[in-house]
Amino acid sequence: MTYDLYIGDRSFSSWSLRGWLMFDKFAIPVRPHMIGLYSGTMAQDMASLAPARLVPAMRTPEGTVVGESLAMAETLAERHPDAGLWPTDPAQRATARWLCAEMVGGFSALRGDCPMQLLRRYQGFQPSDKVLADLSRIETLWDHARMVSGAKTGCLFGTYSLADVFYTPVAARILGYGLPVSAAAKDYCEALVGDDSVHRWCTEGAQVSYDPEPYKLDLPSTPFMTSAH
Repeated sequence: MTYDLYIGDRSFSSWSLRGWLMFDKFAIPVRPHMIGLYSGTMAQDMASLAPARLVPAMRTPEGTVVGESLAMAETLAERHPDAGLWPTDPAQRATARWLCAEMVGGFSALRGDCPMQLLRRYQGFQPSDKVLADLSRIETLWDHARMVSGAKTGCLFGTYSLADVFYTPVAARILGYGLPVSAAAKDYCEALVGDDSVHRWCTEGAQVSYDPEPYKLDLPSTPFMTSAH
């Protein structure tokens, strides 16, 4: 019962990271396939998945192709009810779905101004007012999740769920560009990117070199992954 998962470059594809975490964090067997996001072969590499055209996309063991992260998440949760992808409590589960849906459709300034990159932590990046507004909204949602769940620290709903999956690349953006958030929010971001699965993902991504390096800024930086691992 192994799924096929189609992903892009690990260091830069935020959606691919979400797709992969859905499998790795919940012990669902998966076989990853790399798509050439930056080599120009993306359309060719995904031809067999038509009409899916973006990563991540998956093929079930029975051969059904599923595109779009939310559809993948719901399909996996339905097919693996004991894996714990969503919180078990109905109110928490509804809230987690809300947070994931808003993440998928929102935060356009953060996405546009701060593309995910898992190579560096920049110093001196100046966020726009629109990015600051996105950050404020994200913290509002995280605070609401904790009010619903009662979890003061760690995962938003006490135990790891799809909400944490969907916000891991957001956390990577916050840390990668040194964006201003509360101490509690920064601790949550560090917990998400310090996860063993994310560390393995980053380590594999760092083995690939790029010339030129996508999204590189002329700012002081340190390596993205800390020495904790």
